[in-house]
Amino acid sequence: MNGYYRGFFGMPPVVKNIIYINILMLLAYYAAASVFDIDLNRILGIYFPKSDQFRPIQILTHMFMHGGFWHLFFNMFALYMFGQVLEQVWGPRRFLIYYFVCGLGAMATHMAVMAIQYYRVLAYITPDQLQEVIDNGYVYSLQMKAYLDPAMKELQTILYTPTVGASGAVFGVLLAFGVLFPNTQLMLLFPPIPMKAKYFVMLYGGLEFYMAITQPGSSVAHAAHVGGMIFGYILIVIWRKTTKTLY
Repeated sequence: MNGYYRGFFGMPPVVKNIIYINILMLLAYYAAASVFDIDLNRILGIYFPKSDQFRPIQILTHMFMHGGFWHLFFNMFALYMFGQVLEQVWGPRRFLIYYFVCGLGAMATHMAVMAIQYYRVLAYITPDQLQEVIDNGYVYSLQMKAYLDPAMKELQTILYTPTVGASGAVFGVLLAFGVLFPNTQLMLLFPPIPMKAKYFVMLYGGLEFYMAITQPGSSVAHAAHVGGMIFGYILIVIWRKTTKTLY
């Protein structure tokens, strides 16, 4: 691994452009909200496919939208720290493929979990209640209103809450760094202790898996994070079987 790329403006092209696009989309999100009172996350974030708000283009666009500055910052900081190392050893094309496989895999995992929740909640809802949520649930969500009935409220959340963020792809990047450089020492922020990359990935992955199981209705898509790591690992295994070297 060479030391060609140094500093923020010396990043390799794929990582640099992904960060730039994400920053621009957050600025567009703020501008659209303040000038036109338009929530771009509700247009470009991805909805559950059973929702009438779902559009196929959201499969791609949701990966470049974020819920705010800190959501964007932590994702892009992790991509900056670990992604540019992977792009150096893999090259831009392979890294780009890996990034999108992880991001799309995370989305597929999240949608699979939502499908389980969707069909489970249908068992507790009458046809009239279902039609009520379909007819008015989206408008109520725009007004920050929710149904009092627990099943109707959960269905409203499933159908009309968009998912945004690059977290699934970034978790795949963390997984790849831990696989390629398992003994690299990382300094954690909280708590400030050193930890080898392989242990950091296992700890983080285990925590996300636990939270995905125990908090299935959380506003944080923990299942997507786990899915990004799983799809990333599968791709790494495939590459190891089809090429002499991983990079």
